[in-house]
Amino acid sequence: MTDTKSVVIERTFNAPVDLVWSMWTESEHFQAWYGPMGAKIPVANMDVRIGGKRLVCMEMETPNGTMQMWFCGEYREVVVNERLVYTESMSDENGNVISPADMGMPADHPETTEVVVELVDLGGSTKMTMTHIGVPADSPGGSGWAMALDKLEAHIATTLG
Repeated sequence: MTDTKSVVIERTFNAPVDLVWSMWTESEHFQAWYGPMGAKIPVANMDVRIGGKRLVCMEMETPNGTMQMWFCGEYREVVVNERLVYTESMSDENGNVISPADMGMPADHPETTEVVVELVDLGGSTKMTMTHIGVPADSPGGSGWAMALDKLEAHIATTLG
């Protein structure tokens, strides 16, 4: 299912698998690391169960002031400490999907993408593979994910003390 239109990032964290899982599934943790450098996440409503909805707001300071981007989606697979799959679409603050073209994205950008997070317990550390299907690896989304996962690593270290 993956191809050149996917961001695939593999990281190993010096943290137990249940902590890495909570980073993806608990709002307070997700808000602390998600998004590229400089982004804030003022809203992360996450009903982590199959069919559960998610609504996330990413806020960035730009030369023209504060810009907000909203994303909505639905959880498709939830296997605790192993696998998380959710859809993602650009939306308004109420979770109504907005076409990527209306948000200034390329015409071929899909309306709905899919994020797959796979975790492997390595006995005290955790191997994570994150795949964002529908976002090209060489796109701003790809570099945004790399920055976000750097922030995730730092947040895990802070959380562990």
